[in-house]
Amino acid sequence: MTTRTVTAAPFGSWASPFKIERLTDRVVFLTEARGIDGIRWWLEGRPEEGGRQALVRRDPDGTLTRLTPEGFNARSRVHEYGGGAVLISGDLVIVCDFVSGRLHRVVRPGELVPITPERDWRYADLVHDAGRKRLMAIREDHEPETVKRHGEWNNELVAIDLASGEVTVLAGGSDFYAAPRLSPDGTTLVWLEWHHPNMPWDGTELRQATIGPDGSLVEPRTIAGSPRDWISQPQWSPEGILHFVAEPTGWMNLYRIVDGTIEQVTDLEAELAGPDWQFGYATYAFLPDGDILAVARSDGRDNLIRITWDGEITPIDLVYTEIDSVSIDGDRFVIRAAGPANPAVVADVDLQGDVTVLRTATPYTPDLEDVSISQHIEFKTTGGRTAYGNFYPPTNRSFVGLPGELPPLIVTSHGGPTAAAFSGYATGLQLFASRGYAVLDVDYGGSTGYGREYRKRLEGQWGVVDVDDCVAGAKHLAEQGLVDGARQAIRGGSASGFTTLAALAFTDQFDAGTTYFGIGDLRAFVKDTHKFESRYLESLLGPWPEAEQVYLDRSPSLHAEQITSPVLVQQGEEDKIVPKEEAERIVDSLFERRVPHAYLLYPGEDHGFRSREAIIRSFGAELSFYAQVFGFEPADDVEPLEIRFFDESRARAEGSDAASDGVNPQT
Repeated sequence: MTTRTVTAAPFGSWASPFKIERLTDRVVFLTEARGIDGIRWWLEGRPEEGGRQALVRRDPDGTLTRLTPEGFNARSRVHEYGGGAVLISGDLVIVCDFVSGRLHRVVRPGELVPITPERDWRYADLVHDAGRKRLMAIREDHEPETVKRHGEWNNELVAIDLASGEVTVLAGGSDFYAAPRLSPDGTTLVWLEWHHPNMPWDGTELRQATIGPDGSLVEPRTIAGSPRDWISQPQWSPEGILHFVAEPTGWMNLYRIVDGTIEQVTDLEAELAGPDWQFGYATYAFLPDGDILAVARSDGRDNLIRITWDGEITPIDLVYTEIDSVSIDGDRFVIRAAGPANPAVVADVDLQGDVTVLRTATPYTPDLEDVSISQHIEFKTTGGRTAYGNFYPPTNRSFVGLPGELPPLIVTSHGGPTAAAFSGYATGLQLFASRGYAVLDVDYGGSTGYGREYRKRLEGQWGVVDVDDCVAGAKHLAEQGLVDGARQAIRGGSASGFTTLAALAFTDQFDAGTTYFGIGDLRAFVKDTHKFESRYLESLLGPWPEAEQVYLDRSPSLHAEQITSPVLVQQGEEDKIVPKEEAERIVDSLFERRVPHAYLLYPGEDHGFRSREAIIRSFGAELSFYAQVFGFEPADDVEPLEIRFFDESRARAEGSDAASDGVNPQT
């Protein structure tokens, strides 16, 4: 029997069993899983291929076949976030092309035939109308003439003839469309639509129309929802009964329409659908016996449940706390899932909960002794309210901290901001925890999964409530004696990057910050961002330009003189959601005031890094950044990051400390 050696070393400097390369080494990003007639399908995003997504098929004998050729990116760009990029219907397999926007038919592995014309059009959320030999889809028109006429891209519900590729508009006039769903008998179509300034969770209308002899939509009408009521994921049962998710009770529960009457199926303090950032989400599906398999999220975790016609609920126990892409195939189902100690997988599951893993996102199986299991915590925040988060204590079987030392804390939060903290195994957070950092992933007020009232805390209060909750969480952990209150950093990307910058500008809680493609000037975001989010800030801050002063007051780059802690800014050069000019405005403000900072721009990357080089470099830069700020040597051999004005700032701080102690700093 061997005795394991445990070394005492400064927190943050531990040699981790998880190398940085685990972020990308043979890693794939799994999405859009489904099961049909014993065959399993999913998309794999591959960092070694620049993040391009490949469609993969798994046959019943276990054979894996890549269907899209190398160099092809099976991904949609409608709403920029995409989703719903694949259609599988019998022998018909259709994929979206990220580069051209065109739809392609997969005729055999590695061979594609384009269907749609060469126009500046994008497609998503595809439906096969087999009886009419056509597709239905959401089209986003980027043609220059269209943009000139409408003042922005134009979204429509369209039909696409499979033989000729001719595109016909079925519904137009609304700002946004999603979720076209054809009834089993092919006679009726439902879909979602909404208008500016709404995001989907602000209010959508569920529309229904009969399909006429010529294929057009006859007498479309609203059957549920409104500009103030969120409807999500309409689906037809095999018997032709329409279901959808809505929140009249304050929670996203399941409903159905029977003989023209809306009936509530579940009454849970849980969310059966999340925010519709992408197309094609599937968090419930119909079993052969008429029961429904659904994902219900509460207390920051997903749970799988089985629902009878009468609403009786039976849980199905799984190790996973993040579950989506629910697809039924006979007496089995396919999901994409992850658990606190389980990296993301595509899994095949029977109704007793026995799991067969078909594909893992990483080839590495983490040893439980080195995994920091997230703890869902709650803490008091501004106004005596409660906020939530996932706490990851530093964990490494081979190391402990020095006597009397507490770990530095890294606070992070989800993007969106209308979203939720991820509770599954996240390699990036484990890389921090295994090196001796504590991590808090905050589900601030405005997060989803806690009901409508909690989500609406952020209305008019973005840059206030989220920041307050991040600060409150950091203070709570320090007061509990779990982290060092004098060594705390905050990090985030996109909306979380804004929260990071706002926390640095408007509070003195954090000693450093890292922002990935974060928003610094809210005015610029209104003017420069894409259509889907172009009016998002009206609910988060107020209408523009009427609420201009609010935008000015909460834009961190306009208050860079208040940022005194070092900042690392990381940005994708091709980002259309938060353009690089936004990052450079922040950097210019920091430079002018000689605030310690570093700026890394990644060519070819957009909103979320996908290439191996960018992912590895950006994380290594963070490790070097925190090690310099917190004063220790990282165990990893990472490229040193140059922090402009850092030595100058440290010299000023040391001089100030000496002066305050009555010592002449010049002697």
